[in-house]
Amino acid sequence: MDTAAAEWTGSERPVGERRAGRVAGAWAAGLLLAGVSVVIGCRAADSDGITPVPQLLAFLPWLLAPTGLALLLALLARWRVGMVWAVLLLGIVAWFIEPYGKTSEPGGAPLAELRVMTSNVEFGRGTGALIPVVRREKPDILFVEECEYGCSRALRDAFGGTDGVYPYREAVEGAGSDGSVIMSRFPLTGADGVRGTMGMPGAVADVRGHDVRLQLAHPMPPLPGQLGVWRRELGELRDYAAHGSGPTIMAGDFNASQDHAAFRRVLDTGLRDSARLAGDPRTPSWPARTTPTLGAQIDHVLVSEDFSANKATFPRITGTDHRALVVDLTLHQRR
Repeated sequence: MDTAAAEWTGSERPVGERRAGRVAGAWAAGLLLAGVSVVIGCRAADSDGITPVPQLLAFLPWLLAPTGLALLLALLARWRVGMVWAVLLLGIVAWFIEPYGKTSEPGGAPLAELRVMTSNVEFGRGTGALIPVVRREKPDILFVEECEYGCSRALRDAFGGTDGVYPYREAVEGAGSDGSVIMSRFPLTGADGVRGTMGMPGAVADVRGHDVRLQLAHPMPPLPGQLGVWRRELGELRDYAAHGSGPTIMAGDFNASQDHAAFRRVLDTGLRDSARLAGDPRTPSWPARTTPTLGAQIDHVLVSEDFSANKATFPRITGTDHRALVVDLTLHQRR
């Protein structure tokens, strides 16, 4: 009887361990699926939710990874509900990875071609590296965020003045992240910029005889405790886009991706994301240290329906946590 008892105990112990492993796997899968479901639920409800949902929404395509892991755990645990749940979530995430916004091409005759560049230089730290990139890329209009006093002086010395490459500029001077600058080859007329915690100057450019509204975008990031400010300032940018008329370019660090409801409402005014028009709707621009493997596209050049976009590139700028964005645009006659 002792031998039989020993054999029974030895055969039962692995079965119990396997059962415990499956239970643990099912719990782990369930937790992963629950977390992803909350984020995707907010995306489906056209809401940014509360922390940490807005932060996770920026990386929505990468939610495929935890969802795929949950599916594997559910398979190993033989948890059928989890398998179905995971497959459904994978399909929904894949659906929302599709780019958002309109892509129709303007039908009017081409009027002018121009190159636009935007770069967040992270408290001015990337200024020294930005200057040679600007010389190489030769944008016609340059938007620079977090361009503090030293950055502003350096750009003026390198490109400004009546004989400079960019004789026209509009700026909000400030320390740290508060300063921002628009520099242009085309004549600029000052305009009221969007008011925000950080500087967001505006202007009207004379592009070969055609007025083009320019607005630099740099709302507060969606930090815990600052979500209300982030939503409000993106709402101010939306109002600027909705209530103006004529050709418009809004460029900068939006601190938001197409997976944020607050940013989609800006696109819903009729503005188009030029990176998407050029075929790069998901190329990450932040954080620069992990792009293009991992990141989010939060730096944008948005344009009105008067423009087509022919090319978009994301140059690396050392010293900053953002990649720059350069787009080639064509202004068309409005039908």
